[in-house]
Amino acid sequence: MITMFTKISIGLSLLLTLAMPPAKASDSFVETSSCDRSEAASYKRAQKSERLKLGLALGGGGARGAAEVGVLKVLDQAGVKFDYICGTSIGAVVGGFYALGASPALMQKEFENGNVMEHFMTVPLWFRVAISPVLKVVNIFREKDYDGLYAGNRFRTYLMGKLTAHDQQIENLPIPFAAVALNVMDGKPYMIRKGNMGWAMQASCAVPTLRKPVELGDYLFCDGGLICNLPVKQCREMGADVVIAINIDEPFTPLPKGQLTGFGSMAKRMIAWDLQDLDGPQSKFADLTIHPDTSGISLISTKRKDAKRGVKAGEIAAKEALPAIKRLLSECNIPLGLPPVRPK
Repeated sequence: MITMFTKISIGLSLLLTLAMPPAKASDSFVETSSCDRSEAASYKRAQKSERLKLGLALGGGGARGAAEVGVLKVLDQAGVKFDYICGTSIGAVVGGFYALGASPALMQKEFENGNVMEHFMTVPLWFRVAISPVLKVVNIFREKDYDGLYAGNRFRTYLMGKLTAHDQQIENLPIPFAAVALNVMDGKPYMIRKGNMGWAMQASCAVPTLRKPVELGDYLFCDGGLICNLPVKQCREMGADVVIAINIDEPFTPLPKGQLTGFGSMAKRMIAWDLQDLDGPQSKFADLTIHPDTSGISLISTKRKDAKRGVKAGEIAAKEALPAIKRLLSECNIPLGLPPVRPK
């Protein structure tokens, strides 16, 4: 869930916040870094006698997260089991609930009935922008708040639903999980490995300007997609020997000049380029990357037809990749298990 204008916004914020005290070290928040091309090119899979551990890296992309659900439907049915799951932005939401044990069918329903994006965008963006001057006047009489059009609290409440306090804790999930977010205090990305899953998801999805940053302890987090949008390196840092990544960026393909004349067309084009440039090294760092065709699906789309199209694109891409996935797992002595029994 990231656009190019957010980089401008966060750049200005970092100039102001770098003078603040550094965040305190914590095993809940593990510092990481982006993956560069040389690092990806030089990577060699470790040779081990014991069974290698399989990781899943889920990229950010807002409404395109429906495609990740489609991929998981196919992999789940094929009996592919993951030892580690790491997600950024919407990938943290999908990955977090998959680590909890939610079925892809349940997540598909939530995307396709509009619940996910309608709770993320609690009121239409145009309306929130229109009333923002009024809100600024009201906020003069309130305690100073962080910048952003949406707080994200309703999104967190929706995500947590009726989960028990035990299930809400990341360290209690059946599969080890991490959500990636950027700490604007020191300008570094972190993996959130412990604590409340709802707050971690809200932090990882906090797109600057669109959503307010999330304060967790001495940290102030915003969308991890600014620097680690496809967290393959982070999944390896968790302990995965083999990583399957799901990249939901809109494909960056050649365009005729005539398609770059409309209002906003250049900004959209540069967003696609920026994500390709950011996620390219991470994708190469994966053992296998599944890239569904999310063409035409806006990052903040609330259209149910886009959610259905995203799920379908994910299913198609996963089915095409399944023979390669089975070969990879066989080479790494990672057995396919029976499809896990997940709650409906």
